[in-house]
Amino acid sequence: MCIFTLMIETLLSFALATSILAISPGPDNIFVLTQSIVNGRNFGLATVIGLISGCLVHTTLLAFGVSAIIRASEYLYTVIKIFGSIYLLYLAFQVYKTDASILLSEEITPKKTIRQLFKQGFLMNVLNPKVSVFFLAFFPGFLFSDSLSMISQFYILGFIFMFVSFFIFSAIAILAGTISKSIRNNSTIGLYLKWSQFVVFILIAIFILF
Repeated sequence: MCIFTLMIETLLSFALATSILAISPGPDNIFVLTQSIVNGRNFGLATVIGLISGCLVHTTLLAFGVSAIIRASEYLYTVIKIFGSIYLLYLAFQVYKTDASILLSEEITPKKTIRQLFKQGFLMNVLNPKVSVFFLAFFPGFLFSDSLSMISQFYILGFIFMFVSFFIFSAIAILAGTISKSIRNNSTIGLYLKWSQFVVFILIAIFILF
């Protein structure tokens, strides 16, 4: 029962961290926001589905690649965890340096079809090496079972990440007009999201190490 409780707590912690990161301003959710404002809700949702579909590719690469490394050497796994912590601390520093204000381009974004936006969202995610590096830094610290295969655990974490991100990004797409107006008119929101993301990166880095 204790082991089961620990597994649930680890997965809930992962889902919470993912939620905060998904809400925090970044290229992906700002892209969803602008596309939803310019093209409409359905086009924003197509962008979201494209982005989330790309996460499955990164999850697969991570599951089979890192699992093989861990099976081959416990030392290499330790190196991966140290790398992950350092990278997350670097991301925290990058967040610290950024302006808390959120800038949405006032330029008109060209209208595209739903298929084009799905494809753009998918390629934007799959071809971004930073996503692979982030997954490599983020996921291994949340492996939650000694009995379940690592490949299965990575896929479970990947699907939780995709589900949470899809839910939040879809909410952004559906409520795009209200959200963008609120964010632009309330500097406190940007400040809150900035420091939330900063704290999450620090806590995850510590969690992975210890």
